[in-house]
Amino acid sequence: CLSCSPKTLGDVTVVTEELKNLYYKRLLPIEKHYSFHHFHSPSYEDADFDNKPMVLVMGQYSTGKTTFIRYLLEEEFPGSRVGPEPTTDCFTALMYGEEERVTPGNAITVDPKKPFRNLDPFGNSFLNRFQCVQMPNPVLESISIIDTPGILTAAKRKLSRGYDFQAVLRWFAERVDRIILLFDAHKLEFSDELTRAFGALYGYEDKLRVVLNKADRVDSQQLMRVYGALMWSLGKVFRTPEILRVYIGSFWSEPRQRCDHYKLIELEEEDLLTDIRNLPRNATVRKLNDLVKRARLAHAHIISHLKQEMPTIFCRESKKHNLIYELPVIFTKIQQQHRVPAGDFPDCTKMQEKLLGQDFSKFKTLKPSLMNSLNKLLTTDIASLVPLFQQQEQRKKSLPAVLDGEFLGTFRRDQFKGDPFKEMLKDDEISEADSDEWVVEKYKPKYDEIFYNLSPHDGKLSGTKVKEWMTTTHLPNSVLAHIWRLADVDRDGMLDNEEFALAVHLIEGKLDGHWLPRELPSHLVPPSKREQRQAP
Repeated sequence: CLSCSPKTLGDVTVVTEELKNLYYKRLLPIEKHYSFHHFHSPSYEDADFDNKPMVLVMGQYSTGKTTFIRYLLEEEFPGSRVGPEPTTDCFTALMYGEEERVTPGNAITVDPKKPFRNLDPFGNSFLNRFQCVQMPNPVLESISIIDTPGILTAAKRKLSRGYDFQAVLRWFAERVDRIILLFDAHKLEFSDELTRAFGALYGYEDKLRVVLNKADRVDSQQLMRVYGALMWSLGKVFRTPEILRVYIGSFWSEPRQRCDHYKLIELEEEDLLTDIRNLPRNATVRKLNDLVKRARLAHAHIISHLKQEMPTIFCRESKKHNLIYELPVIFTKIQQQHRVPAGDFPDCTKMQEKLLGQDFSKFKTLKPSLMNSLNKLLTTDIASLVPLFQQQEQRKKSLPAVLDGEFLGTFRRDQFKGDPFKEMLKDDEISEADSDEWVVEKYKPKYDEIFYNLSPHDGKLSGTKVKEWMTTTHLPNSVLAHIWRLADVDRDGMLDNEEFALAVHLIEGKLDGHWLPRELPSHLVPPSKREQRQAP
């Protein structure tokens, strides 16, 4: 029953539960009856419906994958290594957890609460290179991120990974909500493994976002040429009429090099962040879309047709091979007989490969009751979910989402190491220091000189003047926006001399390579604002 009270009608949990019920009631019996998992992908489990949206980050070595993830989290994560040479051959799932811990692949695939149980068939060679990192990062409260090994370049093509890399990518591509594919603006190379990796993404182009990274390191003329070459190469590989969205940027939280297309990079950065922020709101739509894709696949018709064509006793093996060879013709027959659209058929070559190892005598013909149930799912049940999605759309603001500020800084209170904004004080000194000492005070004369050179009005600088000065640091706009929010303590849209000094102090700390605090610690609050901040 899809009826529910008005209070819960648009709730994400309700929509997810209805999708789960429809899958188990309508689609799963058909998948089991016709051995869907042998030919396409394993059956869905509760975790596939219940888990947070996932983002798959992939690209060749040195395109900035790990740096991009650190840019989103504003924090290091266990196992992350950055360098120009191949640094890791490991899939890392970054997920939220109250405590930081790393779980190896063999252990995480037996956890029913994690959506990785069906990775077992890829064997120990893969599982030894798979890990789940859980950490208390606010971004990971809304999304999970999958970091992938760098795709091998042409020079490394002879190296073997020991597992089916393309199949693993396709497994993740089916289940994630967004695929971020990074390219380096310096070295645009399409290797054999990269082309095969593209093959794993066929059918999931709607999830794909391409990033031309490190764009601040090339001039505008070079960028135009590289962008054109990338679009041409992608068009050859994907062969779809739709043009893939390519973001031009430099996705790290360090100062960027000044270039003619600096403003373009800032706009592209905001577009991509907005796209990722919307994932939690659109997660249930993606799950519905993937469910319908599975349901529409003409798998049952194919299996039934092959079963009907098989002889009862003699020449089974030769007939089997003939049927596999004639599979393209069989697809056409099924289209005509059952009026199945051509787009609902699987890849013919891959289906032929899968059929070689199957016993056709165990196949089953069409079962009317199951096909009627499938038809009801596509014609009636899915339509009944539309009001749920409409209600959810109206309540978007109340849904959990990755907020703008969550990308721009996080502060783990249990670990102050490497944080210039928290002095390592003795226990008996903390309360006195928090109430009296302002750590910015000793640098304030230097900051005041900058403040008064910007010609404040009535003792304050407008947001426009501050922004003009802040952008000279070449830090990303996203980072500067977070610094502004921290520094404008009284939320009046202007900065006085103390707030400006705080802003410069935060900028200097960031330029020195430190992470920003997610919220302003008490010892950084300007003395004149402390009573106001403590007021209810």
